[in-house]
Amino acid sequence: MEAVILILGLLVVAFVALGIYVSVKIVRAASRGVDRTITQARRAVEDTTLRAKSYGQVGVVGELAQLRLALRTSMRATQEALQTGVTEDASLSESLGLFQRLSVHGRELDDELKRLEREPDKKTVASLLPGLRKRTGEITRSADSLRWAARDRARQFADDDLATLNEQIDVEAGALRHWTTEEPVPGGRDRTGAPGAPGSTRQQGPVSEPGDAGIAEAITAADPRQRTVYPWQESARPETTN
Repeated sequence: MEAVILILGLLVVAFVALGIYVSVKIVRAASRGVDRTITQARRAVEDTTLRAKSYGQVGVVGELAQLRLALRTSMRATQEALQTGVTEDASLSESLGLFQRLSVHGRELDDELKRLEREPDKKTVASLLPGLRKRTGEITRSADSLRWAARDRARQFADDDLATLNEQIDVEAGALRHWTTEEPVPGGRDRTGAPGAPGSTRQQGPVSEPGDAGIAEAITAADPRQRTVYPWQESARPETTN
């Protein structure tokens, strides 16, 4: 009896622990989903603000907004392309690792541009713009190079697969139309033994000589009742007796 109670107690503890574990996992997953949604919303608001500044303001503030927008757009597009492609092509994992290293420099530059937007000394910021443009261009060019290389690789794989598929379909279509292909007779001779023209084909069915029909009729008399009557033939008139 004590053993049964002990087993039941252990089962209850196990179920409680399992319930707590599942609850924690669900809460964490929900929390990550909420955080992801908040991050995406914040990013969308920030991108909209940057677009408004890049088009609505001139001078240092407008140029800083353009640099940030170009940097963020390029990095985000490359990240999505590589993360999507690596699930189908494992060789892109190295490219994804390089992009993660590039992302460190991209985040540092984005933070610096963001701080300079709030810098009151616009003259000093203007003197820094040439170097900021150069850094932004180097990072975006590298990101664009990775992104387009991954896309070209995926497109090449798709083209190769399509070409192979077309070849297989052509072979299958030819096999389905096998009755339209007549086999050439080896040696260029027909079944009668007479030499034929190049490309001559086998004749289907037995070959008969001109006198075969007469010989057959002489041996076996034809039955008039079994004679084939064609629609264009006139029916025979019955003979009359006087």
